[in-house]
Parts: sequence; structure tokens; C-alpha cells
Amino acid sequence: MVTVVARNDMDAPEHWTDAPDYSPEHWRTGRNEAPPEAPPTEAPETAASVSEEAVEAEPEPTAVPVPAEAVAAEPEPTEAVPAKVPKPLREHPPAAERPAAPAASEPVVSEPVAPAPVVPAEPVAGTRPVRRVSRPLFRIGRRGGPDNAADVLRAPLLRSHHVAVIGLSGGAGKTTTALALGAILARERADRVVAVDASPDSGALGRRVRRQSDATVLDLVGALPRLRTYMDIRAFTSQTPSGLEVVAHDPDPTDPRAFGAQEYRQVVEVLAGQYPLVLTDSGTGMPHDTLCAVLDLSDQLVVAAAPGEDGMSGAGLVFDRLAALGHGEKAREAVTVVSGARSPSGRTALMDEAAARLRQRCRAVVTVPYDPRLAGGGEVDPEAMRGRTRAAYHELATLVAQSFPQG
Repeated sequence: MVTVVARNDMDAPEHWTDAPDYSPEHWRTGRNEAPPEAPPTEAPETAASVSEEAVEAEPEPTAVPVPAEAVAAEPEPTEAVPAKVPKPLREHPPAAERPAAPAASEPVVSEPVAPAPVVPAEPVAGTRPVRRVSRPLFRIGRRGGPDNAADVLRAPLLRSHHVAVIGLSGGAGKTTTALALGAILARERADRVVAVDASPDSGALGRRVRRQSDATVLDLVGALPRLRTYMDIRAFTSQTPSGLEVVAHDPDPTDPRAFGAQEYRQVVEVLAGQYPLVLTDSGTGMPHDTLCAVLDLSDQLVVAAAPGEDGMSGAGLVFDRLAALGHGEKAREAVTVVSGARSPSGRTALMDEAAARLRQRCRAVVTVPYDPRLAGGGEVDPEAMRGRTRAAYHELATLVAQSFPQG
């Protein structure tokens, strides 16, 4: 049994000289291992040229005396432990081949890396490549419109222009068309725009606006002798949010006053002195002389039609009536408006066929899609319409403005 005495006196000089040797050479000597070969520092040709005399002249390492106590305390290995193979060192190029480091005063500029070229994907066999076409930011109507639509709508007028909206009484949408057309023109132009209700038995125009005056067209007729300025007429109109002014007509069977052809001519004459654009809500059911007065004073016509086969047939009857009254030329230059059109399955081809027949009798056909805000019969405001509905009425206003007198 070997007794190991711990020495705690670290200040004694023999503490450091008599300490056991735990260097790598000590462990290699105890295990009878050969020292590792030093990696070559020179090229193979230089290492091969070293003379044997230089190798013999190299002093051998001196053995370090090992204390007996440390040798006795070291346990003898029972099994041979395999030696660890050192990892190969990374080979570096010689110093002569290394790039020189930049000076401290010179800025380091990195060369730009060119982006990789973009190779277009090959189309799949049997398919056609998709061509992307930029869309305009604003389109007028469902079929588009002219590029100068805004300029056409704002074209200056040299004299008052009269537009008559005509259709079969009840369900044709002529009142909605008159209000929407007047609202777009009033909003896009800097002119005053007024709409007159000339229907003798309807009065729907005044019910579709927020009344600012209880006066009617019959009251305006009674005040004609003293009307001189715009403010005199403004007391008999109601203005919508878009700027359109409306002269209402509330039919009263007990009112002895009549609104016939002569009264209509007087009203249009006084309004033309203050309003560059005058619209009239009329129908084929009005008295013959009044209808003739409306057609005679109108510069262009807008025919209102309901969707479906019955509505298209009714629009055909309107064109027949216009031709019979001697206004075939105005009918050919008219614009037909199909209001509240839906597109259910199985009805699209029928609608297109009916619209094609109408295009043979007028200048253009505008289809206004169904809009629940207009179907309710309330106030007509372009800002509250759906986008497609508002675009369709923009198209109608542009077509009407194309007939404004030029020069």
C-alpha cells in the first residue's frame, strides 16, 4: 500500500521543483508513444534536400526526472487507448501568393455584383401566353367612352340647349333618367341646369327631390309677368345636392288652371334666359298640342325604355309616334336609355337582340344596370349610386353633350 502525503506548503521553493510532471512528453513516455511529427513548413522539395547531418546535429530532448511518488501514484493502463488522430490543418497559400492588404488610408471599395439575368419561363405546351394590358383608371359606361369625355361634358354653350326625356307613361324610367342626366350635367359643368315636369298627370319629378319650395310650374306661369332675374325664378325651384334645379308639377283635379302648349312655351322661354341647359320630363300620354310643343322646342331627345321585351316594344312605339309627328330626324339622333336592366341566365341574348333593333332607329343605346337605390323611388344622387350605374349615366351625359352646338 502506497501512502500519498498532501503538501500544503505552497511557499516552499521545493513545492514547484518537486511537483509531478504532467506535460505531454511525460504521458507519451509512460505509454511508450512516439512524439507527433511536426508539419512541414517548407515545400516538399526543400524538405527533401535537408541533409542528414542537420538532422543528426539537432539536440535530442532531455528527459525530465519524474518523482517516485508521482510514478507510484499513476495508475497503469489496463488497455491500450487508441491515439487520437489530429485533424488536418487547413492549407494556406504561400505568403508570396497572398493578395496584399489595402493600406489604412485607402478606402476599401467592393466591386458591384451584376444581377443574375432573368430568364423568362417557357410556356407550357398546348397553352397560349397571357398578355397583360393596362386598364385605364376611369371608364365611362359599360362599354367605355371617349378619352376626352371630360372635355366633351364641359364644352361651353353659346345658347340655351333643350333636352326632352320622353317615354311611355309609367315604368319606362323617364323621371329617373331626367334627374340622373341633369345631376351629372350639373355636377360636371359650371352652368345652371334646370328640369321641368311637363307631365299633366304624374308629378313624379317633384316627389323625387327634397322640396325647397312649395311652388309648382303653374305658380311659375302665374308669376311670369314679373320675373326678370335668376333670383326671381329661384324662388320657384328646388335644388338637389348635385346642383340640378327642379320645377315641380303637382297635378290637382280641383285646380282650374291648365298647363298646355302655350304655358309650356312661355316657361321654356323664361328659363332659357337664365339656364343654359333645360331638361323636360315628358311622355307620349300628354295632350297632343303639349307634346308637339315639347318636340318643337327640343334640340335633342332621350327616349326612356324599360328592360325586357315589353319595354323594348314600348320604345319602338315611341319612335313610331315621333316619326308620325314629323320628328323622324330627331328620333334618329336620339339616345335610348334602358333603365334597371338585369342579366339573368337565358335573357342576355334576348336583351342584346332587342337593343340591336333599337340601335337601328337611334344614335346610341345606353344600358343602365339595376340599382336598388334608384328602384326605391327616392332622391337621385350620383354619389349614392353604384359604380356601374354612375358610369352608365356618365356615358349618357357624354353622348348628350356631343350634340351641343359647336361654334
